[in-house]
Amino acid sequence: MSNIGFIGLGIMGKPMAANLIKGGHTLFLNSRSGVPQELTAAGGIACDSAKQVAERSEIIILMLPDTPDVEKVLFGPQGIVSGIATGKTVVDMSSISPLETKTFARRINELGCEYVDAPVSGGEVGAKNAALTIMVGAGEATFSKVKSIFELMGKNITLVGGNGDGQTCKVANQIIVALNIEAVGEALLFASKAGADPARVRQALMGGFAASRILEVHGERMIKRTFDPGFRIELHQKDLNLALSGARAMGMSLPNTATAQELFNSCTASGGAKWDHSALVRALERMANHEVAK
Repeated sequence: MSNIGFIGLGIMGKPMAANLIKGGHTLFLNSRSGVPQELTAAGGIACDSAKQVAERSEIIILMLPDTPDVEKVLFGPQGIVSGIATGKTVVDMSSISPLETKTFARRINELGCEYVDAPVSGGEVGAKNAALTIMVGAGEATFSKVKSIFELMGKNITLVGGNGDGQTCKVANQIIVALNIEAVGEALLFASKAGADPARVRQALMGGFAASRILEVHGERMIKRTFDPGFRIELHQKDLNLALSGARAMGMSLPNTATAQELFNSCTASGGAKWDHSALVRALERMANHEVAK
């Protein structure tokens, strides 16, 4: 068993850390919102800073909201680099910029340490059930070193390529998820406004070629109006910004991704930045002057 550091204990990080504790590892914990009492009651050890986490851990995991947060925790005052030692491994499971990830990896490597980018998909439910999809950017030897730890948090674990490739895969994932949410929202809204029962329409569609996890989980959210996150709209906006800025840098167009982002922007303008991303349907509902009914 390993001494593992875990920094970032929000909606996703808290259950991920809990699963590592259940797996028998000793966890050293830090979060800007404080370490949840249930984690310390389960055996986790609260630390005052990222530096202290790094000093006490062999592997340090980050699960943070955005690129600047990761940079601050890694390289800021009382950050990981001030407590790290040769031979340790940093694993960033946040969803951040692929380009910046490569820079962060190079700086950590220069200190004699290994770096892994391993963003996840599966939301809060996947985190709680240790059923996350984990997209890994790392060398093969480093991947082999951390794979058993990932297996305590996820089921579909793939080494995509080198540093940055895991984050690129996550951006691709978020494009697909956003466009599927938009498609499910349009379909259920169309059915509802036409007078059909959207719950029965969803049930019928789940048995055909249109079936998907988005239709299953988020379609139900749209019908039942359960928009507590899950995965916040503001975080999906951040991920689509990475997609659109990357596309501009490569000289390509992502037209439907841009449309999905505009619908998220509309939700945020209406006070919905912290709604679950399935609430994208609310932007469509305003344009249709109709709400998907129960």
